Amino acid sequence: MPDNPLAAPAPWDDIADGYDEVMTDLMRPFAVEALRLAAPTRSARIIDIATGPGTLALLAAPMVKEVVAVDFSEAMIRRLRHAVMRSATTNLLTGVGDGQALRYPSSHFDAAFSIFGLMFFPDRPRGFAELRRILRPGGTAVVSSWAPIADSTLMTRLYEAVQAGNPNFSMPQPNPANLENPEVFENELRTAGFTDVTVRPHTESFAYVSAQQMWDKLTRGSAPIHLMRSKTDPATWKAQEQTMIDHLSAHYTPGEELTTTAWLGTGRA
Repeated sequence: MPDNPLAAPAPWDDIADGYDEVMTDLMRPFAVEALRLAAPTRSARIIDIATGPGTLALLAAPMVKEVVAVDFSEAMIRRLRHAVMRSATTNLLTGVGDGQALRYPSSHFDAAFSIFGLMFFPDRPRGFAELRRILRPGGTAVVSSWAPIADSTLMTRLYEAVQAGNPNFSMPQPNPANLENPEVFENELRTAGFTDVTVRPHTESFAYVSAQQMWDKLTRGSAPIHLMRSKTDPATWKAQEQTMIDHLSAHYTPGEELTTTAWLGTGRA
């Protein structure tokens, strides 16, 4: 079992339905930007690693020849397969698999993506090395990772509400050893053999009609919130959650735009 519980499939299996229904709204703008940066051609074969419910993969399918979407969560892949059937997409292939040990041949893809996935890998160097291995020479990789919570007014507001309901909760602290540090991000891309490496910030704004909608949108598909809820007595959680929502109601003005920032790392094989 990985030290980080979010590096295992179970939490993602548990939240797959909620994640697909509400969190894709948060992820989609970053997937759009990743595709813009990679600029795949109509003849391209691409792979989306740690695809979740296929946010990027579904966007990319009409743009390219073939998309392969992989995730270690069977529930996420089931959601994606249902979406593929509903949309009658014919060029999107799905698979359950580990992004640190991909079963695809070397130099097979023209572009490779991991949108808020590789950041959770227990062995990130292996993840980056696999990205490099499966890309043809000249192929492009785009990886995203959240910037520190302090750079996100959206996540800061959410976690302040969580702390109001659960005083034992500690606000996430900066971790200069992971991909929220752009120097680490750039170094890990270069170490894997990528050239033309760039790590740039991308900020999006989100607004909600009410604090309740904000809470629902940001927590129904949140693996960290799910883990917290699963470790709390149901009656206790119900009371804590109401305090969290009340805190949001007191500190969020309906329609107020809040931002969240991610790092987008690109490199060429």
